[in-house]
Amino acid sequence: MNAPGLAVALTEAELRLLQALIYRECGMCFDDRRTDFLRDRLRRRLRDCKVDSFYGYYVLLTSPQGREELARLVENLTINETSFFRNRAQLDLFAKHLLPDLLHQKAEASDFTLRLWSAGCSTGQEPYTMAMLIIDALSYFLLEQPLAHITSSRSLVPMPWKVEIVASDINYSVLQVGQSGSYSETQMAPVDYAYRLRFFDRVGDRYLVRRPLRELIHFDFHNLKTDFLPRGYDIIFCRNVMMYFDDAEQKRLVDKFYRCLRPQGYLLVGHAESLLGLTERFAMVHRNQGTAYQRVEVES
Repeated sequence: MNAPGLAVALTEAELRLLQALIYRECGMCFDDRRTDFLRDRLRRRLRDCKVDSFYGYYVLLTSPQGREELARLVENLTINETSFFRNRAQLDLFAKHLLPDLLHQKAEASDFTLRLWSAGCSTGQEPYTMAMLIIDALSYFLLEQPLAHITSSRSLVPMPWKVEIVASDINYSVLQVGQSGSYSETQMAPVDYAYRLRFFDRVGDRYLVRRPLRELIHFDFHNLKTDFLPRGYDIIFCRNVMMYFDDAEQKRLVDKFYRCLRPQGYLLVGHAESLLGLTERFAMVHRNQGTAYQRVEVES
């Protein structure tokens, strides 16, 4: 018998079988360019599970007892690269144009709830960045209003406004990091001193997100492939996630995001990702190298 996970051959048939399983489970597609990465991750899991063959590993994954291992495999297939204030040109578009326009529209409609979603949030830097920028946008917005509308509340989100940010991922371990709100000096490098002073506490060699900011964000497990998605979001961030999917899954996901957004809502994708050729239900918004996509109302 082979030593589990060591020098075990992965046949083409076994590879295709496992590729199909992963695709059905979460929509991730591993084409020829990413096959070596998949092989490496499968061998790691085979070794850790002490299984003698890749077909045996497939049997484990498809068994009632294998759901936990399947989740662990999927976690190992995501890179989870993220940072605070990533893609600043796009964040400038978000903070200086999309949010101010949205706040004025909401105020005119007497709708004071902002609903945003960070889909594929990884370890949480993206939704915390969103929250900090929203707090600033609300402050600037209130300064423009008549004095009668300015509140003396010390809350981060002044009345009557309410901010709801959902942060989701398919990886439980990164969600736990985001929920804890604890980051190293290296991770904090993109965060300037003013933001650190306002929103973080220094504890030893770590920075902890202060509770009022953490409470704006709800971290939750979510599988974009299979799970129901709630509706009524004003803005959705889904950056560097679509690259894991093939064209068919990208089109399906974009269509789902369309249904999740309110009329005229915005979808922000990664710098190297595009909706061009995938859908006609979104119009590109472009300013100073920052790009977003706005939902276009079409007849059903």
